Amino acid sequence: MAEDQSEAAWAALMALAARPGAAEIRPLFAADPDRFARFSRQAGDILLDFSKTAISDAVLDALLKLAEARDVTGFRARLFAGAAVNETEGRAALHMALRAEAGDAFRAGHEDIMPEVLAVRARMEAFARALHEGRILTANSERFTDVLNIGIGGSDLGPAMVGRALWTEGAPLRAHYLANVDGHAFDEIAARLDPTRTLVLVASKTFTTQETIANAALARDWLRAALGEAGASQHMAALSTNLAATAAFGILPERVFGFRDWVGGRFSVWSAIGLSLALTLGWDAFARLLAGARVMDQHFQAAPLAENLPVLLTLVEVWHVNGLAYPSRAVLPYDERLARLPAHLQQLEMESLGKRVVLSGAPLARASGPVVFGEPGTNAQHSFMQLLHQGTTPVPVDFILVARPDHTHADSHRKLLANGLAQAEALLMGKDDAAVIAEMHKAGAAEAEITRLLPHRVFPGDRPSVTMLLPQLDAFTLGQLVALYEHKVAVLGALWGINPFDQWGVELGKQLASVILPEISAGAAQEPHDGSTAGLIGKLATLWPEGRA
Repeated sequence: MAEDQSEAAWAALMALAARPGAAEIRPLFAADPDRFARFSRQAGDILLDFSKTAISDAVLDALLKLAEARDVTGFRARLFAGAAVNETEGRAALHMALRAEAGDAFRAGHEDIMPEVLAVRARMEAFARALHEGRILTANSERFTDVLNIGIGGSDLGPAMVGRALWTEGAPLRAHYLANVDGHAFDEIAARLDPTRTLVLVASKTFTTQETIANAALARDWLRAALGEAGASQHMAALSTNLAATAAFGILPERVFGFRDWVGGRFSVWSAIGLSLALTLGWDAFARLLAGARVMDQHFQAAPLAENLPVLLTLVEVWHVNGLAYPSRAVLPYDERLARLPAHLQQLEMESLGKRVVLSGAPLARASGPVVFGEPGTNAQHSFMQLLHQGTTPVPVDFILVARPDHTHADSHRKLLANGLAQAEALLMGKDDAAVIAEMHKAGAAEAEITRLLPHRVFPGDRPSVTMLLPQLDAFTLGQLVALYEHKVAVLGALWGINPFDQWGVELGKQLASVILPEISAGAAQEPHDGSTAGLIGKLATLWPEGRA
C-alpha cells in the first residue's frame, strides 16, 4: 500500500511537469505580486528564496504529498534515533551527534554515544588550547605556527572549505591542506613551510587510505630530516581509529583522535577531522561552527515539512531533476571566502546521491543526483555563466549571498551583491526580441544589423534559481549552511529510495589501483586488463623507465 501511494504521488508530480508551460517562471510572478513572500522561508540566520523556480502552489502541494508518501517524517525520526539508515553497511548516520551538547540524546542502536562524543571533543579542546597557550611546543621548544592537514575526500574538502571561509590574520595558526598524492602538491606546500614550526595532522579513519599514507610518509621524512625521529613524533598527530597503525607510524597515542563508523567522511568536519579548524581558527570558532549546525539540526528535526528549509531545498531539487529533467546544478557563492564550498558540495552530493539502485537492489526508476559544479561570483560570470544564460538546457543555480562583509570596502561589496542579484534576475527574466530591438535602435544600429544579430542577443529566461541570504559569514552561520545541505542530501535519499550514506563506487577504483601499482613498478601488465589499460602501462615503462622499482 505504501509503495502504491508513493508511485501515485510520483505520477501526480510528473503529470504537473508534463503540462504545457510547466517550466515557465515569469508568468508566476506576473500572476502573483506576493510570490517572493509566499515562496521564501527563514530558519535561523538563513533566508531561502525559491520563488525564482517554476514551483506553483499546485506543484508545491504535489511535492509535499510526495514527501508524505515517501515517509520523510518517519525517515527523519529514524535518522535522529540512530537507526541503521545506512542499510548497505548496517550503520547509523549520526553526524548530528557531533555538534550536540551535553543533555542531548543520541544513540546508535542501543548505545548512548554522547559520552564518547563529548570526551573526544574535550580532548580536542584541551589539545588546541594547550597549543595556543604554549603548553605544547615544538621539538625546539618554540610555538607552532602552521598546521598541515593531510587527508583526502571528506578528510580534506570539508575542513579546507571551512578553514578558507573563516581564517583571518588574527587566527592562532596558519592552515595548509594536502590531498592529492601527486608529489608536486607536497613539494609546493613543503616549500612554504618550516618543518621546525609545523604540526602535521594525518586524517584517515582506517589509516590505510593510499593517497593519505603516501603523503604522510613524505611529511614524516621531511620532519625527520629537520628534527630527527624523536622530534618528528612531537610534530605529528592522527585523526584515526587505528591505534596500532598510528603507533607503528610513529604517532604518540595521546596525539590520536578518533571517530566512529557512524560518521561518514563527507559528513565528518564536525568530528576529530575538524581538529585542523580548532587549531587554526581557535576553539571558540570551532565551537560556534558546531552550534550553528545544531541550530539547523533542531530546525530540520522539528519544523513541519512545508516550513522546513532542508526539505524545501530537497523538493526544489526533485522538481528540477525529476520533473523538468535538468541534469546539473551550479552553486555560486557571492563571497570569495566560500570559494571551496562548491567542491565540498560536489563530494557531499555526488558521492551521496550518485546511485543507480534503490535499497532493495532493484534498478532506480528515475534520475538521482545531478552534476554539481560552481565557482565564486563574480568569477563565474566570466566563465561558464554564458552557458547558463543561453545554453540549450537550463541549469538551476544556488545563489548564496552574504549581506554584511567583514572588510571595509563597501563599494566593492555593493557591486558584488548587485551582480549576484542581477544574475538571478537575468536568468529569470531573460531578454526578448522586442527588448533587443529597442536596445539596438536606441544605439543607432541599422535594420540589417538588428536582423542579423537579433537571434544572438536574445536570452530565453525562465532559468530557475534559489537564493540563500545570510546576514554575515561567520562560524555560526556557516555551520547552519553546511548542515542545511547535509540534511538536504539525507532527504533526497529518502525520496529516491537510495542510500546516501555509502559510496561503493569509490572503492572500485581503489581496488584496481592496488593491482596496477605493482605493474607500473614492474613495467608491464601482469593481470588481465582491457587493451587500452594494458597498452598504457607498457607505454609508461618506455616514457618513464626510472619509474620501475
